[in-house]
Amino acid sequence: MDCYSKKQNFYETTSFKMELFFDLSLDLFSVAGFDGYFKRINPALKKVLGYPDEILYGRPINSFVHQEDLEATVETRNYIISDGIPLLNFENRYITHSGDIIWLSWTSVPAKEEGLIYAVAKNITHKKKLEADRNALITKLTQSNEKLKELTFTTSHDLRSPVNNLLSLFSIFNASNMEKSEILEFIELMQLSTERLKSTLDGYVDNLSKKDVLTVEVEPLDLERILKKVVNSIRSLIETSNTLVQVDFSDCKEIHYNEAYLESIFLNMFTNSIKYAMPGSPAIISVSTKIRNGSTQLVFEDNGIGFDMEKVGDKVFGFRETFHSNTDSKGIGLYLVHNHVTALGGKIEIESKPCQGTRFTITLKG
Repeated sequence: MDCYSKKQNFYETTSFKMELFFDLSLDLFSVAGFDGYFKRINPALKKVLGYPDEILYGRPINSFVHQEDLEATVETRNYIISDGIPLLNFENRYITHSGDIIWLSWTSVPAKEEGLIYAVAKNITHKKKLEADRNALITKLTQSNEKLKELTFTTSHDLRSPVNNLLSLFSIFNASNMEKSEILEFIELMQLSTERLKSTLDGYVDNLSKKDVLTVEVEPLDLERILKKVVNSIRSLIETSNTLVQVDFSDCKEIHYNEAYLESIFLNMFTNSIKYAMPGSPAIISVSTKIRNGSTQLVFEDNGIGFDMEKVGDKVFGFRETFHSNTDSKGIGLYLVHNHVTALGGKIEIESKPCQGTRFTITLKG
């Protein structure tokens, strides 16, 4: 074979491999024109967006972008075209064919000579949901702390009066120099001051209960419905990681709980199991209900890398506590789950060994 033939064969083989790379990649690849239309989209991106080809290629890209992100998207695209500078980690929302909202993080490189933009995206919808959950909890904790501080200052101020009355009475009390009638009068005054103190305390205890912003409403919830909602929100993550989800709610199909808390528990449990799967093996997640000693339990199990409980101990649910080298680990997911469970009077237990998976048992308040 001459040099020309070898060179031609090399280019043909390389081109074929690039086609395979484009079509088989789990990342979301696209080629867009400067005219604002998709020129080519790989199967992974088609699957996430869900539209048929005639819509994906026949409508402007802007028509798929969430209205609130449209201005920033147009501005960013014009910037790439005019300046010819690659764009890193630009985040915006897209509306899928089914009407769902997904978050994508884009890295884009313009090719001015071709009038094209080559881009790769990652579906970060599940991360955005976790961020929103964390921010909501932090906001609620901040509000609670401020109200508790306010109540503390008010209570300490208003308790001064009855306490000072009692102290004043004791300062003048001298039974040896007092007539019986004076002693009786003193006892009566002390009783009145004590009752005033108790009344003030009772009032603030009641007020504290009313102002506890962490008190949440509970309602009957269908576990299958909540599970389906959460799974749909991270479906792309589950599919691209080949995660298997096994469900058995035969012991209990419905629980009284707060819907937002329950969604957060499912979301954090699932994403943690996927994040900490055994290298080279897809995650297998099992979620089930049990009835033990009259209490309902929600059980999550996985086949992941697990924990060394002798080293981890009770730190596993600590704020910003991390135990693995995963760069995406923030030490907040299990902290949130623990707070959601305990806020409603339940408890959570963990059984785990390195490389042997993890089992979380959540016992709900009876």
